[in-house]
Amino acid sequence: MQYAVGAPLPPPRGQGSLGATMNWTPHPGAHTPPLSPPAPAAPPAQQPAPGQGWHGPAPQQAPPTPHSTDITGHVQLPPGAPVPLPSPPTDTAAPDAAHAAVAVLLIGPAGAGKTSVARHWADTRRVPTAHISLDDVREWVRSGFADPQAGWNDHSEAQYRLARRTCGFAARNFLANGISCILDDAVFPDRPVVGLGGWKRHVGPGLLPIVLLPGLEIVLERNARRSGNRRLSDEEVARIHGRMAGWYGSGLPIIDNSQHDVATTVRVLDDVVARSIASPPNW
Repeated sequence: MQYAVGAPLPPPRGQGSLGATMNWTPHPGAHTPPLSPPAPAAPPAQQPAPGQGWHGPAPQQAPPTPHSTDITGHVQLPPGAPVPLPSPPTDTAAPDAAHAAVAVLLIGPAGAGKTSVARHWADTRRVPTAHISLDDVREWVRSGFADPQAGWNDHSEAQYRLARRTCGFAARNFLANGISCILDDAVFPDRPVVGLGGWKRHVGPGLLPIVLLPGLEIVLERNARRSGNRRLSDEEVARIHGRMAGWYGSGLPIIDNSQHDVATTVRVLDDVVARSIASPPNW
């Protein structure tokens, strides 16, 4: 039998509801008064029919509580569909990237500043924008987390794929509800497992990939300021950075932020997003 949440439990089986014997011992010497029989329940009040003795005003009844649409679970959200290609601008003016609803994938090696740039870009836009970090989503797994630094194996690949699919699902739902998003991930140009194909499949062809690729010295310096499992060895950073150089010649826009702070990089990113909206990259 099910009971309402917060309602008191019924008495134990075999005991009455009112005259049940309680399992307690009275204080020695105290007089225990006999239990009085329960008073009969009052009959429900009967409203007389119209014209049969009711001389007062009509009884006040509380109006029915309107169904609230502010409760989670009752708000109808549009379903998330694959993000389509951006519509070409109707005029010759440059698209306003600060107001456009877009989904951006920021690519780069560890230490490139992807997370800092993506967060600042999302914070400073004039339209609602979300930041989705694949590393953060991967680390939602606490017990049993497959750390790629311990070796890339079936478990780490499976958790990576799951995190990427979760990010894509979130991006599609944000866009369907009018919220732009920027995702960041270390996507390799020479590894299909962690390549652009999965992102395109989970988000849609309208995703705008942009590469953030500073010089190796800058990447090593930024990586040295990291802590925890986000900090890699210098050898690993150099190896990843070398593989990221394969994005040159890919047709994707590349930002070298070696000499830029975060705010300047965000302004450059706005320009690149505007150009990508006007002429989406072929990927």
